[in-house]
Amino acid sequence: MKLYLDGKIREWYSRGNGKGVIFLLDVKTENEARALMETLPLAKAQLMDSEYIPVGPLMALKMLNPGAFQ
Repeated sequence: MKLYLDGKIREWYSRGNGKGVIFLLDVKTENEARALMETLPLAKAQLMDSEYIPVGPLMALKMLNPGAFQ
């Protein structure tokens, strides 16, 4: 909860299959994300598996109205 209130966890979701959680983190690098997640109690107790996937804006949206993004 503290990471959310500090603005580091932007959003969180339950996985559709009920097996875990997805966190959207407000960080610049994968290393920063890893360091942040390692502060969580479940990570410290080695009870959590992680996968890190960089995400960003859907740049293909520019194609819908290219003149608006010059």
